[in-house]
Amino acid sequence: MDIEPYHRDLARPLSTARGEIEEREGFLVRIEYADQVGLGEAAPLLGWTESLDACREALEYAPELARDEDWGVALGETSAPAARHALALALADARAKLDNTPLYRYLGNERLVRRVPVNATVGDADAERTARQVMKAVENGFECVKIKVGARRVAEDADRLRRAREVVGDDVALRADANGAWDREQAERALEAFDDLDLEYVEQPMSAEEVAAHAGLRNGGNEVPIALDESLAERPVTDLLAAEAADYLVLKPMALGGPDRARNVARQARQAGVTPVISTTIDGVVARTAAVHVAAAIPEIPACGLATADWLADDLGPDPAPVADGRIEVPQAKGLGVDLGDE
Repeated sequence: MDIEPYHRDLARPLSTARGEIEEREGFLVRIEYADQVGLGEAAPLLGWTESLDACREALEYAPELARDEDWGVALGETSAPAARHALALALADARAKLDNTPLYRYLGNERLVRRVPVNATVGDADAERTARQVMKAVENGFECVKIKVGARRVAEDADRLRRAREVVGDDVALRADANGAWDREQAERALEAFDDLDLEYVEQPMSAEEVAAHAGLRNGGNEVPIALDESLAERPVTDLLAAEAADYLVLKPMALGGPDRARNVARQARQAGVTPVISTTIDGVVARTAAVHVAAAIPEIPACGLATADWLADDLGPDPAPVADGRIEVPQAKGLGVDLGDE
């Protein structure tokens, strides 16, 4: 096993519920397994996973946990999500190569999947600029656009979304992402104001820990579907499903601890009548491509938050999963399909 640290600046700051992100640091992991080399990536993110130091420690300890190359023990005993993601991905990559199959098929989808739909993301701006940005995304082939809300008054955000709907018509899916910006009263006002805009969902209206409040919001006569994202970093998915707190769950393989866990959580969600959406934590090409494979492993997946390569000023290697016309290519090579040129 080899661990290589990396640092990449973002092309522009990313605003989240936990502050702005300007860079990504993490580790590339290579595991030799049955004469195959598997690639993994650990990219810790504050508020979602362990710290960078804790991630490094977990990765360095993993070979000892493996006990005579029993990597199942290491996976079972590694609790740090980003570190486990790297280990699980590297092993899955190697095993899929041994099976001579793309990773998404190794994860359980027997169908051929060439592309996965993705959403464009539009940040905070006034109504007219928001509408122009949404229209530009649609002209570039996106059939789903997520608009950031919550930085302005609810009435202003309603005007922004209404203007976006006016310019794109009824055939484009619009999502709103509040990143937990509202309290219960603001969230109720927002959903009432958005009611006639045919939004696919509003993502994380309230703070992550407000599971019961989201359940009350969802079951209180509101017609706008609710998606939860940050809440998955606070509570187990079983709690969110039991509380009936969401119509959609936004699943980040890095935060969940690996592509295997993300696929299993997606199955749990579907069984509970909740729709999974796969997203990234603005990772490098290794983890981002793994998330594409996870999405491809889920039948009838809606548009996912995978069009994130352009957030990085410089990536870890060539991108085998480019975005075109609102869809991302799924690599068909055996394993992950990422070639860093130094294996």
